[in-house]
Amino acid sequence: MPRPWVYFFGNGKADGKSDMKNLLGGKGANLAEMNLLGLPVPPGFTITTEVCTAFYQNDKKYPEGLEEEVKQALAQVEAIMGVRFGDAKQPLLLSVRSGARASMPGMMDTILNLGLNDETVQGIIARSGDERFGYDSYRRFIQMYSDVVLDVDREFFEHQIEERKEHKKVRLDTELSAQDWKELVAVFKKHVLQMTGKPFPEDPKDQLWGAVGAVFSSWMNKRAIEYRRINGIPEEWGTAVNVQAMVFGNMGSDCATGVAFTRDPSTGERRFFGEFLVNAQGEDVVAGIRTPQPINVAGKKADNSALPSLEEVMPACYRDLVEIYQKLEKHYRDMQDIEFTIEKGKVWMLQTRTGKRTAQAAVKIAVDMLAEGLIDRKTAVLRVNPAQLDQLLHPTLDPKAKQLVIAKGLPASPGAATGKVVFSAEEAQHQSEKGEKVILVRLETSPEDIHGMHVAEGILTARGGMTSHAAVVARGMGKCCVTGCGDLAISYKERRMSVGEHVIQQGDWLTLNGSTGEVILGKVPTIEPELSGDFGTFMSWVDEFRRLKVRTNADTPHDAKVARRFGAEGIGLCRTEHMFFEGERIDAVREMILADDRKGREKALAKILPMQKGDFKGIFREMKDLPVTIRLLDPPLHEFLPHTDEEIQQVSEKIGLPFERIKKKLEALHEFNPMLGHRGCRLGISYPEIYEMQVRAIMEAACELAKDEGFKIIPEIMIPLVGHVNELAYMRKVTAETCEKVLKEKGAQLTYLIG
Repeated sequence: MPRPWVYFFGNGKADGKSDMKNLLGGKGANLAEMNLLGLPVPPGFTITTEVCTAFYQNDKKYPEGLEEEVKQALAQVEAIMGVRFGDAKQPLLLSVRSGARASMPGMMDTILNLGLNDETVQGIIARSGDERFGYDSYRRFIQMYSDVVLDVDREFFEHQIEERKEHKKVRLDTELSAQDWKELVAVFKKHVLQMTGKPFPEDPKDQLWGAVGAVFSSWMNKRAIEYRRINGIPEEWGTAVNVQAMVFGNMGSDCATGVAFTRDPSTGERRFFGEFLVNAQGEDVVAGIRTPQPINVAGKKADNSALPSLEEVMPACYRDLVEIYQKLEKHYRDMQDIEFTIEKGKVWMLQTRTGKRTAQAAVKIAVDMLAEGLIDRKTAVLRVNPAQLDQLLHPTLDPKAKQLVIAKGLPASPGAATGKVVFSAEEAQHQSEKGEKVILVRLETSPEDIHGMHVAEGILTARGGMTSHAAVVARGMGKCCVTGCGDLAISYKERRMSVGEHVIQQGDWLTLNGSTGEVILGKVPTIEPELSGDFGTFMSWVDEFRRLKVRTNADTPHDAKVARRFGAEGIGLCRTEHMFFEGERIDAVREMILADDRKGREKALAKILPMQKGDFKGIFREMKDLPVTIRLLDPPLHEFLPHTDEEIQQVSEKIGLPFERIKKKLEALHEFNPMLGHRGCRLGISYPEIYEMQVRAIMEAACELAKDEGFKIIPEIMIPLVGHVNELAYMRKVTAETCEKVLKEKGAQLTYLIG
């Protein structure tokens, strides 16, 4: 027997259940499950995702037998509700909603109050005794149906409502009268006729099939396609359609609609969290037309809200909701995001799904639910997305603080940073030395900006992508970074930038959110990551299951310290060139590059040796006996030289070499493709004294720490960018000779690795 196209749910019974998400979609599967749990759910039916697939395979035609199955399911809904679809006196109204197997909030279309026409609206008015409610529901249906099914721009309808409120000198939709809505219904229908050339459909059956087709079609709308692309949801999955009997939150002051989470989705705190609106329908809460009210007194206090909570205005309904949410969370063993409607004092559940949460909340919920006996350790570990953990390792913006977002770029490196705007690396360093926190703003960064990037709280660039210099270096440093912010107009000369109507001068405060790419005007307090407590507990569980050891990139003792704090088991890459840019070292490096002969280079290298040795000692000391892989100098030498004439002149005066000599050397060293050419081990072959100095610094640091502090250090020395076996053979010989020479001088025995 072929599988049904339609699955019924209602009155405590259901054809489906929660593990049928592939067929019924997330919403349909959970509506069925809530029925089986005995929760109050309006009856309805789900048209499966297989119908969606068939719909697109057959030139948007429905499969054979679907219409009859829908008719039978509709009859079951009518029997439970005691009303009939299309009946003028006792009409059944329906909601039609999409429901893909993966949650796609707001991406596809919804229609409420389906079944209303000029006749059935009178039946609704007679049944409710409220003409205003009847015409309010009717105009909502015309708006939604016209937008979703008839492709009539919704702006006209909103504009007409706003005009009517201005004319009546009222602020809220709820303040318009029955006559207002009745007149607007006529205006809306006239507009539909003008725009489509056809009258608004009056036959409820035509309305239903039009809505079902529109929901299936919305699977391929632009926003749904983009959402699937971003979140890796396959196109062939399709969506289900959920058809349900309407329950009304807009029938009067004893009616409401709301959205809630069984725990706080921001913090993970175990408290019922949510919002609701009295005398409203579902879309109103998220549309922002009215300010939602807190669901309970605790939320009211937390939000500092003056509006009455559901717990205060409808205490019995609130108690029912609490009982329902506790039952749902215990059943699903995860934090739930629920939608509900209250009609005449009765709570109805419209949806439950796994709630989206912040990284902080994900960890806390996992830890708490294990403590509560709801889940085991393996489940707790799998509940937290690894990408979320990355957010926890960077400073985050205080979610309670006000934020004025003025631009958005690419979230190149996560975290958050607040500081005074500067437009050059030199100014960043100057301000940092005075104790100021700075945000370095550049059109794009280069290796010359490394010292400014190092002292900056965050980096913002107008150009570049997720793999640009700014992005790669910032991530390596653990700095917050936003790149490719094309809305920025930067003037280095005037030391200011403009974004729309906002002009930001050097010294003005700016905040970056590297996790979202947002650029925020002014100061926003940040919260440092707390790696103890729930995070520490969670990571100890991860250690029980993982099989992979992790090393980290670290170029300074501070980096090494942070790496240890985050649980790294060694350093996989220490890039020695980053040390060359710090402080006065760059001058010695430039002297070495510009020297005429080996003697001159060795003189400059002698200045660098104690600095490098001090760095390596600091790194070895922080890592104790853990392995450290140190890469010898890799970038082409021209990256360490000044680029503009102004910078060349400054270096000329500083180190006492003629301007022309520096410029000629820069031109001679310039690489057409800096990713290849004269760099890496080829530098060591051309100038072996550079690598000899670095290897000596590594080995002396290791020997002295072993002798003075008792560490068992095994230096791992990396020869960079090897392209031929002969390069490695030669450099290994030179490196090993230097290692042995140092060991002999120090009278030490030490294991070292070269590769």
